[in-house]
Amino acid sequence: MLNNLDMNEAPAEIANTAVPCLFIMGDSLFDNGNNNNLITNAKANYPPYGIDFPDGPTGRFTNGKNTADFLAELLGFDKYIEPYATVKGVEIFRGVNYASGAAGIRDESGIHLGDRINLNRQLRHHKATISHMSTLLLLGNKTLTKEYLSKCIYIVGMGNNDYINNYLMPQYYLSSKLYKPEKYATILIQQYYKQLKTLYRYGARKVAVFGVGSLGCTPAELDLYGTKDSICVDSINSAVQKFADKFKPMIDDLNSNLPDANFIYINITSIAIGDPTAIGLTNLAEPCCEISPFIAKGQCKYDGSACSDRASHYFWDGFHPTEIPNLVSAQRAYTALLPTDAYPFDISHLAQL
Repeated sequence: MLNNLDMNEAPAEIANTAVPCLFIMGDSLFDNGNNNNLITNAKANYPPYGIDFPDGPTGRFTNGKNTADFLAELLGFDKYIEPYATVKGVEIFRGVNYASGAAGIRDESGIHLGDRINLNRQLRHHKATISHMSTLLLLGNKTLTKEYLSKCIYIVGMGNNDYINNYLMPQYYLSSKLYKPEKYATILIQQYYKQLKTLYRYGARKVAVFGVGSLGCTPAELDLYGTKDSICVDSINSAVQKFADKFKPMIDDLNSNLPDANFIYINITSIAIGDPTAIGLTNLAEPCCEISPFIAKGQCKYDGSACSDRASHYFWDGFHPTEIPNLVSAQRAYTALLPTDAYPFDISHLAQL
């Protein structure tokens, strides 16, 4: 497929991977450095972020690897997928990570934090990547490029910031004043549907869409709202669930209406089910790093302290998991443990198509 390039330059591992390339779109759960040079408070390129990552603080919003890193490993890639901000030359044929902290489905989500690359911008960046791929192939061959892209896996994880940094922040955004939770969820899924269709139009055929988590259980929201008698903030989880309930019908719709489309849904809420102590997680509500009183709410303090028992903490900061939950999310997205983890099948099956 890449025979029009100088194959001595092409990434060596492509022959050993389950798919030739992996493209990643999403928010801070997948971001691996795209926000580093943006004017924004939503960045993680400082200690103690990356305390357990070989390269130190890289812009990943966790202590070690994120879910996208682990998925790349499970698919056979020998190193992580480069961020769009720094990827060069033929490296784009391995894939590109476009994810950006604070980004949302809606353009305005996260704007109070500063710049971020929302999903519409990530789609534009991918369009630019495709154009560059075509020029690297013989005579800018668009047909060859689309044929190549159809074999790649795309992972997309969006929607968290449309709640955390939009709907749940009435002091900055009008959405909660304009829409009841059900209406907002409907508007959000309609926009997401159009964006995923755009991705399909650009050549994506194997797409794993990651759902939203139980945002009412994050330390930052617990700290903000309190819980009365329950473990999590039930009103938040109830609002977010209205959005989550619309994913499966959206996936069915995309697969029914788009020829050769293979969209799957990864249910993060299902993946979180189980006994966390079985994998050593005993602290489920407290962040591991010292939280900044100044930067974006819930992020680690610059050069702040970090707990020594990181393997027992579910949360790294006020919103993001530590490396162990990231690994479990990737493993169960790749090979479903429960029938509810992935629909209609998991990423390992998507790779084989």
